[in-house]
Amino acid sequence: MNRYHGRVVAITGAAQGLGLAMATRFAAEGATVALADVNAQALTDAARTITDAHDAKLRTDVVDVTDSAQVNAWITGVTDELGRLDVLINNAGIIRDNRVEDITDDDWHAVIDVSLTGGFHCARAAFGTMKRQGYGRIVSFSSMSWRGNFGQTNYVAAKAGIVGITRTLALEGARHGITANAIAPGLIETPMLASMNGPARDKLTNKVPMRHTGRPEDIAEAAAFLASEAAGYITGIVLDVDGGISIGSSIR
Repeated sequence: MNRYHGRVVAITGAAQGLGLAMATRFAAEGATVALADVNAQALTDAARTITDAHDAKLRTDVVDVTDSAQVNAWITGVTDELGRLDVLINNAGIIRDNRVEDITDDDWHAVIDVSLTGGFHCARAAFGTMKRQGYGRIVSFSSMSWRGNFGQTNYVAAKAGIVGITRTLALEGARHGITANAIAPGLIETPMLASMNGPARDKLTNKVPMRHTGRPEDIAEAAAFLASEAAGYITGIVLDVDGGISIGSSIR
């Protein structure tokens, strides 16, 4: 498939995990990909991984999404160099899990600033360019946790906020050819999941109706569809990619 030939795709949190999987997928489909992350070495390694596998045009930038000036400079740099911006993937996020009474101010603000405010910064910076083009796709990352999850007050607030932002962007962008959708991953094989201890991980996996975790490629597939021209009549949705865990528990 070459459906992204001539398209420019910008991805935050692109140096590893889901971000790297998506950058690789878009590059494989012909996109010029602008990778942003806070880790310069990881960005270099990610770019090498992608170019070793695909004849792709890439741009890498060290960007802290919590800093609106850095985000604005990144988006301006991408559009000035590449001439356009077709797809924005808001993927950057962190966790600082704890019971509500033990979440510090720093832990609250860190998660909200990266996962929610950072997504807003990027969407705001990209929206004008997409509006002038009369075309754009914004895909932001929520989580299965957005409905509520024990020990994740800060993370849940951020991911529920992403859903609200997505729905509003969908309304504001619709008449300008811009769609906005969110993806809510379940248990996906990422460094974050790998950091869990064995028993806790097994307990969670057993709650998945499919009885196994997902792969980063599953998320990349979903993102590549929602960001495509074929998904032009889909906007304002939250797509669960979670093996059925969001359906609810079974009595069996």
